[in-house]
Amino acid sequence: MKVGCIGLGDIAQKAYLPVLGALPGVDLHLHTRTPATLARVADGLHLPAGQRHTSLDSLLAAGLDAAFVHAPTAAHPEIVTRLLTAGVPTYVDKPLAFELADSERLVELAEERGVCLFVGFNRRYAPGYAQCLEHPRELILLQKNRVGLPEEPRSMILDDFVHVVDTLRFLAPGPVDDVTVRGRVRDGLLHHVVLQLAGDGFTALGVMNRLSGSTEEILEVSGQDTKRQVLNLAEVIDHKGQPTLRRRGDWVPVARQRGIEQAVHTFVDAVRAGRLLSARDALATHELCERVVRAVQDLPGGA
Repeated sequence: MKVGCIGLGDIAQKAYLPVLGALPGVDLHLHTRTPATLARVADGLHLPAGQRHTSLDSLLAAGLDAAFVHAPTAAHPEIVTRLLTAGVPTYVDKPLAFELADSERLVELAEERGVCLFVGFNRRYAPGYAQCLEHPRELILLQKNRVGLPEEPRSMILDDFVHVVDTLRFLAPGPVDDVTVRGRVRDGLLHHVVLQLAGDGFTALGVMNRLSGSTEEILEVSGQDTKRQVLNLAEVIDHKGQPTLRRRGDWVPVARQRGIEQAVHTFVDAVRAGRLLSARDALATHELCERVVRAVQDLPGGA
């Protein structure tokens, strides 16, 4: 199975390539326009010259069975269009694109061509978060905070807050019938944003503070007088009277803890089995993100 990896930045090197490199029957083909990076990464994986590509044309000519796109978001529409048009099943880092129209076009193209398109929302596969589906979820609170990183609203929401939006959608126990957005924008930069989703019997709150003084991710789901906390995707604390703590095992890889390994296996297994994975539900997350972007842009200082 020939699998292309497009973009060799930190996320590809630290999370995806170790997983892909361990899969039996996979011949990795790497693509980046930076020759020095290509040589360094390919040398580390002992890949021959025929599996190193500095152009997308060369990569496609190799006859790929699947591709992983880890290039910058701005490059996604062009790269993914080329792959789908060539009939290559494609896994792409979130988001599909910065603009909703581009995301819609890519999903429609995949459906028209009958090609698998998978968006890497890895938190859906992270064990700590996936196990929350078994817990009562009358109230959901997810905070994903950073230090000193206010940012232009669209970039912040589509590149980072999108994880919060998708996780709330994933964990919501029923249809959402009310959406509320709050935030703080100063000098065109988004300092914090709060998204509230509500439905019959549940409320879900997503918070991102880019000036919080701490880099952290905390998920809480509660209901029926019980609560589960997941701290930084690694520690799970169940509260029912006395708290019970479960920590990530010492030898559990970070890619497995964060759901990346499981997401990769889901995609590769589907491609091998000839199953068509749709990005239609992922598109719903992009649609909600666009709603958040527009609400934030309407705030004082957000235009």
